[in-house]
Amino acid sequence: MSSNLYDFLPILMQIAFSFIFVFATVFASNMLGPKRKGFRKQANFECGLDPIGNARSPFPIKYFLIAILFVLFDIEIIFMYPWAVNFKELSWEGFGKMGIFIGVIVVGFLYEAKRRALEWEK
Repeated sequence: MSSNLYDFLPILMQIAFSFIFVFATVFASNMLGPKRKGFRKQANFECGLDPIGNARSPFPIKYFLIAILFVLFDIEIIFMYPWAVNFKELSWEGFGKMGIFIGVIVVGFLYEAKRRALEWEK
């Protein structure tokens, strides 16, 4: 079964429509929207409160580590969902591959626990 460019036409049309829609919406918003400038409009917005202090104060590295680890271990659910949906069709081969995948995840989690990455205070 061979494919030609005509088979990809619906996908290309959807991509083109998406780009056109995004740029048209941004352009229309820029042209039709109000253009008010002032001190209060240009000031930083922090939850409805007036900003206090320097916004460039450093965050603890633990904050970023927790955020990255959350994203890392949260992404595995995205890979596990299609596997669970197609569990019967994948049979034992799919089960073994997912076992290896979960094993790698567990090794990473154990390493993270050993390094005490989730302990906020030491």
